[in-house]
Amino acid sequence: MSDDDRPAHLIRLGLSATEATTYLAMLDTGPTTVAALARRLGRTPVDAEHTLARLIHLGLATSHGPDRSGIAPIEPSIGLGRLASARTEELQQAHLVAMDAYRTYRRQVHPQATDDLVEVVTGPQIVERILQVEDAATSEVLRFDAPPWHTGGTPNPTEIRNLERGVSYRIVYSKSAVENSDYYACNIRPCIAAGERARVLQSLPVKLGVFDQRLAIVSLAFGDTDVNDSMLLVRPSSLLRALTGLFETSWRSAYPLHFGERVPPALRPIQRRILELLGSGVTDETIAELLGISRRTLSRQLEQLNRAADATTRFQLALYAARKGWV
Repeated sequence: MSDDDRPAHLIRLGLSATEATTYLAMLDTGPTTVAALARRLGRTPVDAEHTLARLIHLGLATSHGPDRSGIAPIEPSIGLGRLASARTEELQQAHLVAMDAYRTYRRQVHPQATDDLVEVVTGPQIVERILQVEDAATSEVLRFDAPPWHTGGTPNPTEIRNLERGVSYRIVYSKSAVENSDYYACNIRPCIAAGERARVLQSLPVKLGVFDQRLAIVSLAFGDTDVNDSMLLVRPSSLLRALTGLFETSWRSAYPLHFGERVPPALRPIQRRILELLGSGVTDETIAELLGISRRTLSRQLEQLNRAADATTRFQLALYAARKGWV
C-alpha cells in the first residue's frame, strides 16, 4: 500500500481530509511546533491550531511546552478505536494502516528497540491524556481514587456523561478521599447519584484507572509522593491483567459507600447518608462536616438508628445494615 493511500483510509475512520493529512505529516516530522507544522502544510497557524485541537480531542495528538506550542502524535489505538467501533469490519483495514504508520514513525524517531507496553507521561500532558482516555471509554472504568488528584480534585463531568451513555464505573475510594469534604461534595456524591458503584478502603496501594480492560493509568498515592508530576500508561499485557486483578481483590474487600436495593423507605435521607458513611471509617466529626450538620444532630440521628436496629455501637449498627442487605 502506497503512502498516497493512507489519507483515504483515515478519512473512512471519520477524519476530515485536512485532519488526515495533518496527522500523517506529524508522523513524518515527529515532535514539532504548531508554526513549523503550519509552514510544512502551507496553512496559517490559526488553521493548523483548529485542526490540531480536533486531533487532540480524538486522542491522536498532544501538546507540550510552557506555551503549549509544541505538538506530537500519539499512538492511535484509543482514538481510532473509538471511531472504528461505529463502522465495524469494513474499516478494520484503515485502522491497521494507521497503526502501521505509527510503527513506521516510531522506527524513524527511535531506531533502537522500544517497549510500547508502558508509556511514561509527565508534566502538563498528564491531565490532557487522562481526559482523552476517560472520554474514549466505551464499556467499563475501574478506579482507585486517592489524593493528590492530577485534575485538582474538581468535578468530573466526563464520568457523568459516560454514565449517562451506559459506561459502567466501579470506584474504590481511600478514606482520605472521602474525608475531603470539598471533593466529597463536588465529585463523589454527584457521581454516585449518577450511577457510579462506589466502595471505600482505609488506604490504597496506588492510584489506578483501568479503561475497557485495554489501558491502565497508574500513579502514586498521597502516602508515596508529595510531587504529582508523572504517571504510567499500561497497555494490554500481563502487567495490565495483574493491575486489574489487584482492583478486583480490593473491590471485594472494600466497604460499600452507597445503599443496595433493600434499604427500607422509612429511613430519612439524612439517615441513609449517615449509614453510607459509617462503614468508611471516618470520624463522627468528619461525617457531620460532610453532611453539613452539627455534632448534636448527628448524635440524635445515630440514637434513632441504634434504637431501630437494637444496636449499642457503630459496629453493631453497620453490621445490622449489612445483614439486612441495605449496603
